[in-house]
Amino acid sequence: MTSIREKGYHHWEGQFLEKQRTFWPITRTGLKLAFGRKHFKLFYTFSFIPAVVYAVIIYISERLEDFKSISQGAEKIFQINPNFFKSYLTLDILYFAILLLMSIGGAGLLADDFRHKAVQLYFARPLTKADYLLGKAGVVIFFVGTLTLIPAVLLYLLKLLFAGSFGFFLAYPGLILSIIACSLFLILFFTAFVLLASSLSNNRNYVISIIFGLYFFSEILRGIISVIFRSPLSALFSITANLKQVAAGFFQVKPPYDYPWYLSFLLVSLFCLLSYLVIKHKVRGVEVIK
Repeated sequence: MTSIREKGYHHWEGQFLEKQRTFWPITRTGLKLAFGRKHFKLFYTFSFIPAVVYAVIIYISERLEDFKSISQGAEKIFQINPNFFKSYLTLDILYFAILLLMSIGGAGLLADDFRHKAVQLYFARPLTKADYLLGKAGVVIFFVGTLTLIPAVLLYLLKLLFAGSFGFFLAYPGLILSIIACSLFLILFFTAFVLLASSLSNNRNYVISIIFGLYFFSEILRGIISVIFRSPLSALFSITANLKQVAAGFFQVKPPYDYPWYLSFLLVSLFCLLSYLVIKHKVRGVEVIK
C-alpha cells in the first residue's frame, strides 16, 4: 500500500541575497520612456547649444590674435575666470531647457504611477521607498547633470587643454570645486522641484502647468514685491534669482542682488527638505517585510 504523505508548508532555509542598485531598473526605464517621447531627443540635443557656444568662446580666448575682428571691443566676453563658469551655470536659457525637458520626460515620473495605481506594484517587490524615490530621482539627476555638471567640467578641461599649461589652474585652484558644488546644488534643486510637482497630481498635463507656473510666477512675484517695497530681498521670492545668488556664493564673485548669498542657500535648502517630506508622504505603499 502506498503511503499518503501530508503536504504542508516548508520553511525556506536558503540565504537571502541583498541586491545592489535596486533603484537602477526604475531609472533605466524612466530614461527609456523619456527618450521615447516625441521630439524629446531633438530638444535634448538643442539643449547643448549654450555649452557649445561657451566652448567656442574659450577657444577664441586662447586665439585672440587670430580673431582680432571678432574680439575687438568685446574683451570682457573672452575673459575666462570664475565669473565665466558661473554665467554658464546661471543661464536663463539653460534653466528653461531643463524645465522643458523635464516637462516632457519627467512630469509623469510620479504622476503616472499615481494615475495607474502602480505604486503598490513597486512595493510588492523587495523594494524600499528610498529605492523607489532614488530610482525616480535618477532620471532628473541624469538630465540635469548632463546639462550642468558634465558640460561645465568639460569647459574647464578645455580651457586647460587650449591653454597648454596649468597656469589657469594655479590662478584659480578652487574653481573646479566651485563648478562641482554649484552643479550638484542645481541638480538637487531641480530634482526636488520636478518630483514635488509630479507628486501633486496624477495628471501629467497638470504637472507641466505646475512646473512652469511656479517657475514663472515666482519671477513675476519678485517683480511685484520689488516695485512695492524697493528691497533687494524681493529676489528671495524668485527661483531664478535664488539660484543665481547661490551660484555667486559658490564661485565667490559679486552676487547679482544686494544681500548675503547664504540666505538664498538656506531658502532653497529648506525648499528641498520640505519637498522631500511632501514626496515621501505622497508615495504611500506597503513595503515588503523581509
